[in-house]
Amino acid sequence: MQNLIDLFLNYLSVERGLAINTILSYKRDLSRYKRFMESNKISDVSKISKEDIRTYLAYQKSLKLSPTSIARSLVSIKLFHRFLVREKLAITDPTSVIDSPRLLKKIPDALELSEINRLIATPNLRNINGIRDRAIMETTYAAGLRVSEVSNLRIQDINLEAGFVRCVGKGQKERVVPLGREAIVSLKRYLEKSRPSLLKKKHSDFLFLNHRGNRLSRIYIWKMIKHYARLAGINSPIRPHILRHSFATHLLERGADLRALQEMLGHADISTTQIYTHINRDRLKSIHRKFHPRP
Repeated sequence: MQNLIDLFLNYLSVERGLAINTILSYKRDLSRYKRFMESNKISDVSKISKEDIRTYLAYQKSLKLSPTSIARSLVSIKLFHRFLVREKLAITDPTSVIDSPRLLKKIPDALELSEINRLIATPNLRNINGIRDRAIMETTYAAGLRVSEVSNLRIQDINLEAGFVRCVGKGQKERVVPLGREAIVSLKRYLEKSRPSLLKKKHSDFLFLNHRGNRLSRIYIWKMIKHYARLAGINSPIRPHILRHSFATHLLERGADLRALQEMLGHADISTTQIYTHINRDRLKSIHRKFHPRP
């Protein structure tokens, strides 16, 4: 089964052009699936039945996994078996009669504008790391970038004269997003006062560097944002895309067009962007309850 999984992952990478983190998620899901089947003496994919898959889903539920995790696992399994049939590596697809569970879309967390301002103002601009960290947060919030997109930015991806950043998102889709004045100021400061010291006479095309002159990882960036949130006294949940979600929420609150927001976020489907309209409605209800004389 492992050889077939490797073929499928290669297909996702080469032909579908999916991001490495997405492919790793599929790999984890299918590795667990393979181990379960082998523990039940099933090593041949053609021997897997719909009952076996349902048993596997029940097993995941017994482990107290969230409905979202189980649903994502089933998507991986479905795509895998569909691939095998299409490539004539299997005759039947045992998942074709198994429905994916309906899930409520989770409304993303977002920070208040006052919290964003406190967070971004926290880094110490008297040292090179603080200058860099502020530039990272300004850029992330200004353009609504994913953490992985920020990590992969290269010098040639920013145009400070025109005020734009170019990034490559999920599925290798490229988009160009405007940068605000504050982000441009922070990036210029970083390029002049911080990056040359971090580079240490090495060469790197990556924009944001660590103290060794190498690309910053997305894990570091996420931990860095959490660190500054604690220093800023922010008690809201801090997740990897908190600045991206805040960017989208704040634009919608100020009347941004949904289609324009979809383009800036790089969403393939506008229904994904529409999740943020729920946040806006919830906030309006909260304001109405608080200030209306007859709530």
